Amino acid sequence: MIEFLQMGGYAVFVWPSYGIAALVLWLNWYLPRKQHDKELRLLKRRVKAEKK
Repeated sequence: MIEFLQMGGYAVFVWPSYGIAALVLWLNWYLPRKQHDKELRLLKRRVKAEKK
């Protein structure tokens, strides 16, 4: 198991690249979702203001 984690001496390059890839994938999910929620709140406020 230790040999796998050390990646033949290249762990210092491999594991950070996995971490960066995971971070990019998470940001590609999170940021559009956050923007979508923001737009929905804005639209709800506009609809509520127009009904008054």
